[in-house]
This record gives sequence, structure tokens and C-alpha cells, in this order.
Amino acid sequence: MTELRDRIIIFDTTLRDGEQSPGASLNVDEKLTIARQLARLNVDVIEAGFPYASPGDFEAVQKIAQTVGEESGPIICGLARANRKDIEAAAKALKPAAKGRIHTFIATSDIHLKHKLKKTRQEVLAIAEEMVAYAKSFVEDVEFSPEDAGRSDPEFLYQVLERAIAAGASTINIPDTVGYTTPSEFGALIRGIKENVPNIDKAIISVHGHNDLGLAVANFLEAVKNGARQLECTINGIGERAGNAALEELVMALHVRRQYFNSFFGRPAESEEPLTQIDTRQIYKTSRLVSNLTGMFVQPNKAIVGTNAFAHESGIHQDGVLKHKQTYEIMDAQSIGLTDNQIILGKLSGRHAFANRLKELGFELSETELNNAFLTFKAVADKKKEVTDWDLESIVNAEIQQPPEIFRLELVQVSCGDRARPTATVTLRTPTGEELTDAAIGTGPVDAVYKAINRVVNVPNQLIEFSVQSVTAGIDAIGEVTIRLRYGDRIFSGHAANTDIIVASAHAYINALNRLYGALHKQKSQSETPATPVAQS
Repeated sequence: MTELRDRIIIFDTTLRDGEQSPGASLNVDEKLTIARQLARLNVDVIEAGFPYASPGDFEAVQKIAQTVGEESGPIICGLARANRKDIEAAAKALKPAAKGRIHTFIATSDIHLKHKLKKTRQEVLAIAEEMVAYAKSFVEDVEFSPEDAGRSDPEFLYQVLERAIAAGASTINIPDTVGYTTPSEFGALIRGIKENVPNIDKAIISVHGHNDLGLAVANFLEAVKNGARQLECTINGIGERAGNAALEELVMALHVRRQYFNSFFGRPAESEEPLTQIDTRQIYKTSRLVSNLTGMFVQPNKAIVGTNAFAHESGIHQDGVLKHKQTYEIMDAQSIGLTDNQIILGKLSGRHAFANRLKELGFELSETELNNAFLTFKAVADKKKEVTDWDLESIVNAEIQQPPEIFRLELVQVSCGDRARPTATVTLRTPTGEELTDAAIGTGPVDAVYKAINRVVNVPNQLIEFSVQSVTAGIDAIGEVTIRLRYGDRIFSGHAANTDIIVASAHAYINALNRLYGALHKQKSQSETPATPVAQS
């Protein structure tokens, strides 16, 4: 465990806490796609989900354990409340992983004990000890979290942590569950744990925090100075309420300012040795993938991965950067994978060259996905003189995010103008193979397309978000469209890319409707054939 204290362990919880962002629900295939990219990013731990929460979460954790959890890959972690059924479900889902971790938790703050758990401190002490030991009977690697540690009585917290470590927890995670603490307070909390928990040397100290006051990253960096060696974070900082500490901000802060942080690891100040094992060149690609799949766009001025992060509008800044980048840039855009927008393929490029370039970009596609992506590439290359890496990433991301094809868009045609009523005609192929055509008038061309599609599909839904983003500059740029639909209390997302925004909008809508229709069909099948709850099987 000593070598793990010489650097920072990056624990990514995008697929668990990040998915708890309102409207950011992911299906199993989408989670698997993100997990593969997190493995390329080289995170140490992937918290893949909460297996007992639902059959879907159980399946996602199990599939990630099977496909990403090889010996050379990251640790695959499943969350479990401090009870036997949760822990059993997590153990079963994690079984295929070469390195599985059960992360169990129970609240320790008086406000949670009184109003949520309705238990005494002594009862919580006993539960924590018993359930950590129970988790240890399934896996060697057990993590324990005292929920709402930031508002817990320190003396009681020390007792709980001592018991949990004695019972077998090798990682002790300290959550600022409600984003309440300030950096100096959080640093003091970690320092107090190091000084007052007798057996703390037998465990790694981890931190988890929310950004309700905009202090999550600052809190974590202060925790690192005081002995924390695992950081629980998410891509783009997504998560409950105001989100989690952002992985890309933490990693790049430790990278850019490593001379400052080196002393806290006992290293010479001038050491260039990385403080994490993250492949920073994968950061931008991972950010875009998570943004596209969750439908949560990154704000332009977001640190590290926002579109304005390396943009300069001021004449003084532009002049300085042209003379020497470090006058106004503290990091190289290429260090996060944001490369120059170079032409790499054209309409005469063959399938082999296309496949090789995708492999260089880090994509692993099935034969079917590759064939479909190549056809899309050819269509784009016919319309664009310059096809860039960003274009290719957009094409491939749109392809690998496709849901099972139930309804298929065969034709979309729009008529609009400042003196005309926007009208759309669409033709869809239905699940039975029948082609149906309908038309509708809307407030605009996209509204008309969606109304026409709804007339054919006839599945009630509410459009709650429509977002368009340009992949590259220029009049012929690929536009990415992400939409989210609500059906009852569930939300379904769709994503598509095309040089024609209307066409991209239609495909994104069909993608979301296919997910919605597929979920309804699956729900109907399950109701007709009752199954044993997965956590008890």
C-alpha cells in the first residue's frame, strides 16, 4: 500500500454519482461505452453503479466487470448500503472483474442519524463494523464511507473509522455529502483523521465531495495536502445537485502545479514525475463523450474542457499568446488531447485508412459499427472539403450511441421561410417493416419535423431539451444535436450528427423515441413474465 501513497488514486464515479444528475440517465450500452473510455483515460477505479438499486444497474456493473475489468484494467467498484442484500448484489455483479471492490456506506452525522436512519451512534458503530466484515467475506478490496462526514462529530467519526478499518476496510472515504465545508475545514478534517484514528496507516484516505458552494475541487486539493490519496470525482463534474469535484480540474491542477504539490508527497520540488497515472491526452475526448451521452453540454467557460478554455478574444491576450503561449496559457491544449484541426481524410480515402485512423484515435468498433460509420463518413466527405479528427470523433460517437433500430428514418423534407408556415414531411419504417409517411406544420422546421414523427410513431412524450453544438468552424461544419424526452417519470436521450441540422435533429429524435419505445416494450415483457429480483437471486 506504500506505493499507492506516493501518488493520487483517481476514483471515477461518473457512472454512479454522475448518473444521478437530473436527466442524465444512461442505458447499459452507454455506460459500457463510457467505461471503456475511462479505461483508456487510465483511471484507477471505476465506480460502475449501485447494483441493488435496479436490474439495469446490476446488469451495467456486471457487464463492465466482464468487459473492462481485466487484470490490467481498472478496479471495478459497486456501491452498497451497509446491509446484507446490497452487499450480496454488489458481490454478485462484481464477480467477473479481476479486481472488484465493494464500497459500502452508512451515515454518521447526527442530523442523518436522527431524521433518516433513526438509529443511535452505538447502533451505527455496530452496523459499520459488521457490514464491512461481511463485504470483506466476498472481496479483498473494501471501501467504507461515513456518509455526511463533513457534518459529523469528529470524535464519533474517528471511532467509526477505527472500527471499519479493523473489520477490513482498506480505503476510508470521507464524503462532504452536501458540499458544506470550506477548504480549510476539509483539510483540518483529514488532518484530524490522520492524527486521531490509531490504525489509519492500514488504509488509504479517500475524499468525495459535492460542489454546492463551488468549493469541491479546492476542498480536495486541500485534502491532498493533508494526506488524502484517493480522489472521487466525475467527468465534467456532473452529479447530484451542483455536481461533484471535476476529474479534469483535479488532474490538471495536480499536473500543472506539481512543483507546488510535490513536497506533500515527499518528492523534490523540481520532480517532473506525474502525481496521477491519468493519460491527460484522453481528457477532452472523454469529456465530449460523457457530454454527448448524458445530454449535458459543457458550459463554454468551463475550466479545462470548455470551448473557451483556450480561446483568446482580447487583442492584448492574442498578441501575447502569438509571441509566447505561456504569457496567457498555463497549460498546453494538446496535453488534454485538444489537437490542431488538421485534415486527415477525404472522400477518396478507403475503408482501411478510415479504420486505421479511428484506431489511432482510440476507438474500438465492431464490424457493424465500423461499416455504418464508414458510410456516414463517405456521406460527410462528399459534402465537406475538409474532414478533421473532430469530425471523425463526432461520426463515431453518433454511431456507437445508436439504440436498437426500431423506427428508421427514411426521408425528411422541410419547407420554411419568413413568409411561409414551416412544414415537414417524414417517412419512417415501422417495427413491422411498413413505410408510413405523414406531414405536420410547426412553429419552426424542427418543431414541424418532430410533430410529423410523433404522428407516425404515436407514442406520447414531452420534449424537455433540445441542444445544438457545432463540431468545427465553417459553414459546412458538422452539427451535433442532443435531445431529451420525458415519458412519465423517465427521461430518454437521443444524439445525432450531420452537416444538415434538420436531418441531425430528426435522427436524434428517432434515437430517443427508439429508446423510449424499446423501454416500454421491455417493461411490458417483464410485466407479463415476473422475474425474481436480481439482488436476491
